[in-house]
Amino acid sequence: MPLTHHPLVKEFPEHKDLIHARKVEDQHFAQLMDKYEELDKSVYRIESGEEPTGDERLDALKVERVALKDELYKLISA
Repeated sequence: MPLTHHPLVKEFPEHKDLIHARKVEDQHFAQLMDKYEELDKSVYRIESGEEPTGDERLDALKVERVALKDELYKLISA
C-alpha cells in the first residue's frame, strides 16, 4: 500500500471551495486545519521511516488526526 498524505481537500473534494473559504475567513478553522496538516505530515514521516518511533506513538497521532478531521468536517458541514 503506497504512502499518501491526507489533505483535507483530498478527503472532502466536494467541499474544496468551502474549505478554502473557511480557511481564509475563520481563524479558528484555519488553526485547526494547520494542526491537521501538521499531524498528517508527522504520520507520513513516521510511516515512511523518515522519523522512527514506536507503534503506540503512531497510533496516537492517527487517532488525533481522525478526531481533528471529524471536528473540521462538522465545521464544514454546519
